[in-house]
Amino acid sequence: MEYRDKLVLAPMVRVGTLPFRLLAAEYGADITYGEEIIDHKLLKCERVTNESLGTTDFVEKGTDNVVFRTCPQERGRVVFQMGTSHAVRALKAAQIVCHDVAAIDINMGCPKAFSLSGGMGAALLSKPELIHDILTTLRRNLDTTVTCKIRLLNSPKDTVELARRIEKTGVPALAVHGRKIKDRPRDPAKWDEIADVVSALSIPVIANGDVFEYEDFKRIKDATGAASVMVARGAMWNASVFCAKGKTPWEDVKREYVRKSILWDNDVKSTKHTLKEMIMHYSCLELAEGKGVIKCDTSADLARLYGEEDYYNFV
Repeated sequence: MEYRDKLVLAPMVRVGTLPFRLLAAEYGADITYGEEIIDHKLLKCERVTNESLGTTDFVEKGTDNVVFRTCPQERGRVVFQMGTSHAVRALKAAQIVCHDVAAIDINMGCPKAFSLSGGMGAALLSKPELIHDILTTLRRNLDTTVTCKIRLLNSPKDTVELARRIEKTGVPALAVHGRKIKDRPRDPAKWDEIADVVSALSIPVIANGDVFEYEDFKRIKDATGAASVMVARGAMWNASVFCAKGKTPWEDVKREYVRKSILWDNDVKSTKHTLKEMIMHYSCLELAEGKGVIKCDTSADLARLYGEEDYYNFV
């Protein structure tokens, strides 16, 4: 994996499934992270070749629940992000999926209560020895690229110190979200503190935070000196944010996402979640479209709602 001058789709729960990753790539994303998958969950899965879709599925044993789906088209750019709090368990989980993805990334930035209570995500930020153990264990035993994504600590000095320790594990890049654990999405990302990390490291830093337009990619790179830029909400609302020619109308992006979700048999709950996020940003869930999405139970229902019955029947 090359991590310089890249546009990167951030990991987003229930959003970053295969259809959305492929959509982002079509619009210009160079690297696409999948949604975070917990190591415990992956260890319950078996690798299945889905002949009808042409995908590789990681399915929870004894069920039809697809935990992670990928395909050859994204092999060189998809990053599997894992939630973990244990080096050996992380390695066992990574070994299940590592040959089907371009890289394994460890989530060290999620501030949600579920992650924190399990010692995962941002809980790792206060455990540098465990971070070192996880990253070195994975790098020592895998041929696949291993990275991690962090967020800011309480002080710039602490963030830089941790980033330096992470660099010493030999990872080829580090993603930094410019917010602290207590910060909310509405709080401005601290690009200046990302710049402190960039200045302290020799490996590429991927800057993340407050990228909503294509022009923001250059703005955050200029402000931070980062090698690459990662975008989350800006892409979730309109995946064409990656396109240098300008955004495609969100209605068209939304329709293409629905078609891809049908084509790749995406979990309908994930599809609905992503559509609702788009609608809430540009419109309102209380209007007819929003109510219609909420009522949908199947992909066929979504196809009818968006006038894609012929496409649904074709695929």
